[in-house]
Amino acid sequence: MNIRENIPIKDLTTMRLGGPARFVIAIEHAEECTEAFGFVKEKGLPFYFLGAGANSLGLDTGFDGALILNQIKGIEILQESENVLIVKAGGGEIWDDFVQFVVSKNFSGVEAMAKIPGTVGAAPVQNIGAYGQEAKDTLESVEVYDSLLDEYKEIMAKDCDFAYRHSIFNSGKDKGRYFILSATFKFTEHQLKQPFYNSLQAYLDEHHIADYSPKSVYDAVAEIRKNKLPDPAKEASAGSFFKNIILDEPPKNKDIPYRETKDGKFKVNTGWLLENAGLKGKTFHGFKVSDKAALILINESGETYEDLQRAVTEIQKIIKDKYGLALEPEPVKIEAD
Repeated sequence: MNIRENIPIKDLTTMRLGGPARFVIAIEHAEECTEAFGFVKEKGLPFYFLGAGANSLGLDTGFDGALILNQIKGIEILQESENVLIVKAGGGEIWDDFVQFVVSKNFSGVEAMAKIPGTVGAAPVQNIGAYGQEAKDTLESVEVYDSLLDEYKEIMAKDCDFAYRHSIFNSGKDKGRYFILSATFKFTEHQLKQPFYNSLQAYLDEHHIADYSPKSVYDAVAEIRKNKLPDPAKEASAGSFFKNIILDEPPKNKDIPYRETKDGKFKVNTGWLLENAGLKGKTFHGFKVSDKAALILINESGETYEDLQRAVTEIQKIIKDKYGLALEPEPVKIEAD
């Protein structure tokens, strides 16, 4: 366990915003949790869990508590046969490294989530997803440290209350309670099933790709993301900034494209809304709506969270006025619950 003091949050998050965190505690082994949380409780500090910082936003005031970094590594095969692959990965493993490992075994289930920034531990929190695949589709269970009861436990996927970008880990009474030590996934398929999302199908058609193996789909998605999404190491960004909009019925405006979900909801492509509202490439208070993918907000010259909030408010108003729909940011603020 490593404890540091007064560390700028902007250095720990990909949007590169935020004042100092009073303490930053890095956990590399599960058994360190007892000592780490003992330190936090002894000092009466609020705490916040952080992985790669790709989906978290630092506030200008910083965080007068402890940021607890998940740096638990390791990928372990629990079961492998021709038809089944069960893998456990540490919460601090880089998500794309885990995806590549599964792809190398020729199993389908996460390949469409290629190159999503972040860690394995963050995947269940947000129930990350892309091109029709979501973390919940293959997740079996997570091992956690329960900060409330000071004990280690396993939570099965069925008990995680998964929905679009939703879980018990980021919503409700247990939000921020569980530190995810590892996640176990089960894979039984060898090929992503059609129909594919339009942008993925368009890429495959354009490049005359009829091979839908995990490696082929991974390579296609990686190339799509490379051409559309900024590299967080080079451009400050939190990835897809706005969530797609989930409706109980199709949008009243017949021009707005949507996709019916597995649970009978209707998902509106927020990127389409932003692009067709003429926002692509425009800059608000130092934050640019990417000219390659309108869902991406790039920090070109914004210096404060307040700058970001003003930009987001203006963008939300434009979409609300034009389409009557409310945009919701995907990244979360680093603050005490």
